[in-house]
Amino acid sequence: MKLYIIPAAALSLAVVAAPALARAQVTDKVADKKMAPHSEPTWGPAPAVFPAGAQMAVLQGKPDSAGIFTVRLRFPDGYRIAPHTHPTDEYVTVISGKFRVGMGERADLPNAMTLEAGGFVTAPAMQAHYAAAEGMTVVQVTAMGPFALTYVNPADMPRQMDMPRTPEIPRPKPAP
Repeated sequence: MKLYIIPAAALSLAVVAAPALARAQVTDKVADKKMAPHSEPTWGPAPAVFPAGAQMAVLQGKPDSAGIFTVRLRFPDGYRIAPHTHPTDEYVTVISGKFRVGMGERADLPNAMTLEAGGFVTAPAMQAHYAAAEGMTVVQVTAMGPFALTYVNPADMPRQMDMPRTPEIPRPKPAP
């Protein structure tokens, strides 16, 4: 009978110690990865597909390439984006200000939803939507690239699209 107590004790120890060893291995793997906080975003003009006055900062990814990206857009008071669609879902979080958003091929701002800081909305792929800023407003958008915006009414395309413009998208500064 004493013969069985030693293997049972060893088995009990292994069962108790295994989760701790597994956590230690996971912790070591996570410790190899470095998380770097994002500094203040680097702002630049938004792409020409947006009406003049918007600014954009890329937080992660490359909006002009395949894959997930996150950007922040800063709009002055009264800024409007006419009804448009995107080929992928957009996940929008209001960082500051008030952001009015609505669904449909015609802008109906009096009946649009008003989101304040912390508000979140999903704009489904290929579903027409529109937006407007009340006060200086910053929103964060996460989506799958490449980014594309198609206005429901081609006449809503900003005139700045007709002018030559460097297709430069602001990129985050590398961490020191």
